[in-house]
Amino acid sequence: MKGVDIALTHVAEGDVLFHNGLWGGPAGFVWADPDGTAAGRVPQWEGEVLMLAERRGWVAIGRGIGSHDAPVAVTDAGRAVLGRVA
Repeated sequence: MKGVDIALTHVAEGDVLFHNGLWGGPAGFVWADPDGTAAGRVPQWEGEVLMLAERRGWVAIGRGIGSHDAPVAVTDAGRAVLGRVA
């Protein structure tokens, strides 16, 4: 579960946003700049892991405001998974 560990850690550190695709570009997970803006797409494997994590309730996609990408957060269930694989 090394990939899950990496992906959940990136989310826990605030490094990931979700782009819903409404304002251009395809929907998916993107890196977050320190100022909270998108800084490029996460690797495909990590995006796939994060989609699975979202379906399993390990991460939650927040609401973006206006044209801003949505924050992604690790849930309590995700923290439990992260504790098991760390």
